[in-house]
Amino acid sequence: MGNPAKYFVTGAAGFIGSNLVDRLLSLGHEVIGYDNLSTGQERFLELATPHPAFQLIRGDLLEFDRLSQAMRGCEMVFHLAANADVRFGTDHPRRDLDQNAVATWNVLEAMRGNDIRRIAFSSTGSVYGEAQVIPTPENCPFPVQTSLYGASKLAAEGMIAAYCEGFGMQGLIFRFVSILGARYSHGHVFDFSKQLLEHPGRLRVLGNGRQRKSYLHVEDCVDAILRAMDQVEDKIAIFNLGTSEYCEVNDSIGWICERLGVQPRLEYTGGDRGWIGDNPFIFLDCSRMRSLGWEPRYPIREAVGKTIQYLIDNPWLFASRT
Repeated sequence: MGNPAKYFVTGAAGFIGSNLVDRLLSLGHEVIGYDNLSTGQERFLELATPHPAFQLIRGDLLEFDRLSQAMRGCEMVFHLAANADVRFGTDHPRRDLDQNAVATWNVLEAMRGNDIRRIAFSSTGSVYGEAQVIPTPENCPFPVQTSLYGASKLAAEGMIAAYCEGFGMQGLIFRFVSILGARYSHGHVFDFSKQLLEHPGRLRVLGNGRQRKSYLHVEDCVDAILRAMDQVEDKIAIFNLGTSEYCEVNDSIGWICERLGVQPRLEYTGGDRGWIGDNPFIFLDCSRMRSLGWEPRYPIREAVGKTIQYLIDNPWLFASRT
């Protein structure tokens, strides 16, 4: 990543954000982390906090003046903060608009005011809705949006592209599959592990368990972001991030049960999806990212295993999500 630089990371105390912070510091960079700690964990920053090149600023992205002041002097923004709660989006429809779309506009305006020209943005494969093209490439026809989360992320993508055109910025947009690994604290591997540790004799499964999903380890995710940052000069570049495989939810249930040594009774709620916006088949074409020389190191089963081990070693995380 060249000479040492000063980077601004939103969502720095979150799952992906904290892993990115650690990597940037290990590469000799200075990092300003920004997080309101609504879902992020200060414990995720235990390695970063004592580092002389790191500063955590507690603040909300909707607090524009505080955000703009915190960003001063930085050379690039990694915008990872978001409301990622797809499942309960319809319970609080304003939340996705505020925390994903409006918050991204605030980030872009703060960048403009501070003359910061580069942004890397964590988008989502959910913007493809229920895609008709599988594996799904970045340039596939866009379907009707099926979740407020996906719609708000797509709105944020659009604003980033418009700011890049209008104000001479560069935007790198990454559409993730679900991410696994150390500090993972949201999703079905977390939910299933929590259930089985509390009552190993039964497991409630939303849907029929045959939903097909793809996953990516967080270390591979960070590798991809930094590789694109180093190599891509396009004004706006969009990359899918995922592995070249997918699994059924039932497969992951089997791996989790095997790792925990349990044989629960499975209680399916039925249907081909667990909630509104739960795409029953997610599999992204990641050849564009691979063309830069990136290749994920961890297959899905290994990523699931590493995640379960992290959760076993850090039971405090379950209590923090009650």
